Amino acid sequence: MLLLVGLGNPGPKYAGNRHNAGFRAIDAIAREHSLGPERSRFQSLAREGTVETAAGPKKVLTLKPQTFYNESGRAVEEAMRFYRIEPAQLVVFHDELDLDPGRYRIKLGGGLAGNNGLKSINARIGPEFLRGRIGIGHPGDKAMVTNYVLADFAKAELVWMDPLAEAIARGLPELAEGALDRHQTRVTFLAPAPETPVRRGRPLDEA
Repeated sequence: MLLLVGLGNPGPKYAGNRHNAGFRAIDAIAREHSLGPERSRFQSLAREGTVETAAGPKKVLTLKPQTFYNESGRAVEEAMRFYRIEPAQLVVFHDELDLDPGRYRIKLGGGLAGNNGLKSINARIGPEFLRGRIGIGHPGDKAMVTNYVLADFAKAELVWMDPLAEAIARGLPELAEGALDRHQTRVTFLAPAPETPVRRGRPLDEA
């Protein structure tokens, strides 16, 4: 089984936040692959289903932890223990300040870059899990980061965010096969990052 986790905060108050980019990816995956109904399990909203790959169907479990972003590890650890899932079978989709808006990168392990959701997961299961990094840009000042990630995506940002979430979903078969390069290439092809020059965190014409 492949465990797919989106990072975000629960409830309608946070639904449109940049910090909830991971939830958006999980919702797109559920739609694209017709996963089962959303249920409350593992301190999360969870769905189960299968993804069709060239090697045959692959069973998946998706989670949107309801523990709040910084405590996501609690939900992830609970699900992994129940299903005896290894860290290499875990993919965490999350917003990434260190990538320009609309860029996407998949990586195994590595640094945590100050992301408290990743830190929580790392503390519980270790670092060797996959991260689907969804670039949102940086506001340019460390003191502005909290307000920036907890603000809603602007309409201009949804022009790339929504297609990127759908592209991640459409590229899931390659990810489920373990073909990380092909997955990233397909996602980038389906949803290229905006060509508009950006200043960290926002288009130049909005500066």
